[in-house]
Amino acid sequence: MKSVSAFAPANISLIFKPHKGETSRWSGSLGLGFTLLEGVVVTVKNSKKTETLFNRKKIDIQTVFDVLRALTNENLLITIETKFPLGCGFGISGASALATAYAINKLLALKKSKRELAIIAHTQEVKNKTGLGDVTNQFFGGALLKIKPSSYFSVRKITLKEKVVFCRVFSPLSTKSILSNNKVISRVKTAATKALVNIGNELRKKNTLTLGDIFSISKQFVTESGLLMDRDVKNTIEQIEKRRGKASMIILGNAVVSETSFPGSTKFFLSDKGATLL
Repeated sequence: MKSVSAFAPANISLIFKPHKGETSRWSGSLGLGFTLLEGVVVTVKNSKKTETLFNRKKIDIQTVFDVLRALTNENLLITIETKFPLGCGFGISGASALATAYAINKLLALKKSKRELAIIAHTQEVKNKTGLGDVTNQFFGGALLKIKPSSYFSVRKITLKEKVVFCRVFSPLSTKSILSNNKVISRVKTAATKALVNIGNELRKKNTLTLGDIFSISKQFVTESGLLMDRDVKNTIEQIEKRRGKASMIILGNAVVSETSFPGSTKFFLSDKGATLL
């Protein structure tokens, strides 16, 4: 087999509560987020040396390299294609890691299950501090509530009537810098606990959620946790709210997601499609 391609969706996190387990395998996060119709396509093929290309440019993505080495010592060319930027809250490192795992498994006939591959991708992402819960969402696909740590791959799917969101990226935000800051993580945990209680209360009252519900609770979470600091993000959310729209910060990136169109935004479709071979 000359090459194999796999897809994993972009993921937007809106609430997250870090959970530190005894190892990277059992660490992760609780929270709420949803996947998009578009994401990452990874193609792998045999090569004389191991290289990773991100949108045709050579790049080192340690999480992806560690997934490769967790599966094989062979040299492979890994080609990642996506319209989404790294480090802006779309879970692209997690999507790249998961799609890479799927493609390598098929190319080399390793015969591992999708869940085994997802666990490998999740573990390497947590180890490298590039994410905590994206891979779990990308494995299942859809709008997902995690009331157990993402490492357990146990989720509650939420059916959203709305199928479209609008996003605008202003600048990257280092996930590693956030996850390595104990003071920030402490505030995030406190705010996330409150947000998850509010989500639970809404679900008990209505047995469902709207995007408006989610964005309102997420906005409160990013404000109380101190994550919402970027001036452009703050101002954009305020302008959307003045027009009676709902919006929040994409976690973790200096980026905005809303239920309504706003200046500079791009339209994306929500999707229940998880990672898959192509």
